[in-house]
Amino acid sequence: MLNRFFASVECVKRRLNPLEAYLVVMSNAERAGGLVLAATPKMKSVHHIKTGSRMYELPTWDERIIIAPPRMKLYLKVNAMIQAIFRRYAPAEFIHVYSIDECFLDITGSHLLFGSTDEIVRKIQRDILEELRLYVTVGIGDNPLLAKLALDNVAKNRPDGIAEWRYEDVPETIWKIKHLEDVCGIGHRTAAYLKRMGIFSMYQLSQTPLPVLKSAMGVIGEQLYYHAHGLDYSRLNEKYVPVNKSYGKSQILEKDYHIPAEVEIVIREMVEEVAMRLRQNHVDTSVIHLSIGYSKYSIKKGFSHQAKIPSTNSSHTLIPYFLELFRRYDEREPVRSIAISCGKITLKAGLQLNLFEDVNRTLNHEQLEVTVDKIRMRYGFKSLMHASSLLTGATGLKRSEMVGGHKG
Repeated sequence: MLNRFFASVECVKRRLNPLEAYLVVMSNAERAGGLVLAATPKMKSVHHIKTGSRMYELPTWDERIIIAPPRMKLYLKVNAMIQAIFRRYAPAEFIHVYSIDECFLDITGSHLLFGSTDEIVRKIQRDILEELRLYVTVGIGDNPLLAKLALDNVAKNRPDGIAEWRYEDVPETIWKIKHLEDVCGIGHRTAAYLKRMGIFSMYQLSQTPLPVLKSAMGVIGEQLYYHAHGLDYSRLNEKYVPVNKSYGKSQILEKDYHIPAEVEIVIREMVEEVAMRLRQNHVDTSVIHLSIGYSKYSIKKGFSHQAKIPSTNSSHTLIPYFLELFRRYDEREPVRSIAISCGKITLKAGLQLNLFEDVNRTLNHEQLEVTVDKIRMRYGFKSLMHASSLLTGATGLKRSEMVGGHKG
């Protein structure tokens, strides 16, 4: 793991030591509710500021603090450079990118070339530090689960940033984890459910019979039982790509929208993006869903409705259906959030023609959308946009310049 990745990259760009600088990466810093996306170790140890803290919590009296806006394109570029270093020591198929700042490597077949596990780990740390000036913490284990737990619970707090957990260490490692939430895969809701069952630690979880956990929690209970014993049979070179059951998009608007026509512009833009993903994956949808959230000042919450439609992946066809849902159920309240989704996904078998439509016109629409998709994939979504995206209320142009919901 790369220590406080976003913050470390910003420090390096400013020629600062990430371990000594007082820096936070914050979105919407101009607002009191601005969110901290990453903070340096000094910010956490001295001011107790960490990921998830808010602007109003920041001790602005400390002149050493640097507030950096997020630069997602830069972080992705640096991540690609790190992946290139990883590929020096392991084949691409034995590298699994877990997140922008975490990655799993299987170096089982790399020992003859590069030495022992400890030697390879230190070489990777050295290369990243010398070339990118970034500090890396490493968890080592007999499987991805043990490596991840070693990283999260020990490596981050060691001077050399390295921790190693093996199968034989489970009673002294995993079973010693007192807080369930400190284990990857156990969130607050899962932990709360386990506590209602009388399970408060990983040791208690490991001693709970498998049939009991499976009966209470299904396949998740079975997985938790094996994880409590340090068992994980996943292989990094055996990639599993799940079939999407739905395609969707949501956004919280920057302000309350009081004019329905402006809301419709945003819906159009969102449907176009989702339809483009349907076409890229060569699938159709026959169920659409629209959720509208009203302003916090409204006495009504909003609505959520779906509709069955003829199987399609055409923007030209989908947009009117979504707009019909909005117009049918909108209560003329100020809108603050929009979510759309397309379900009942099937592989595209062919083009469904309507007996009462012009066949050539339908084919031309399909070909046009495919052409637009190709242009957008090469030059970006904003390379071809409807003129309505320049009207008041449109968000597509601004969001097309964002990466991960933040300015690139």
